[in-house]
Amino acid sequence: MKARTLCLLAALALAGAGCHTPSTAANRSGPAEYKVVFENDRVRVIEYRTGSERGVCGYGNHTHPGHAYIMLNDAKLRTVTPDGKEVVENSKAGDVGWEDSGQHICENLSGENVRCYLVEIKDKHWKPSTGLAR
Repeated sequence: MKARTLCLLAALALAGAGCHTPSTAANRSGPAEYKVVFENDRVRVIEYRTGSERGVCGYGNHTHPGHAYIMLNDAKLRTVTPDGKEVVENSKAGDVGWEDSGQHICENLSGENVRCYLVEIKDKHWKPSTGLAR
């Protein structure tokens, strides 16, 4: 793992030490698709796993609050926003970034499984991600 990924995970551990409260509602479709791996009153960390030609971080058109992401393996992704803007990008394992809150469709074009973490920040505007269960 890259040093910045380790630093981010260490910061999350410090932010929530002793406050782990897993969410059962977000685990409805089972751990093969996604699962909440950590949650407290400040953050929620969701691990997503998906196969080829499937949604990466939700099903269909869905929303997320502002969040950091950590790619766990290489991936080719297509993202489509409600205004029709389409972006295709190649991500590398260990890539870390930030996405503002918003709505999109995000598809795996890799031909292989994709894994990533999304770290939702629970600020005063926080609402959980949608599109998690079919």
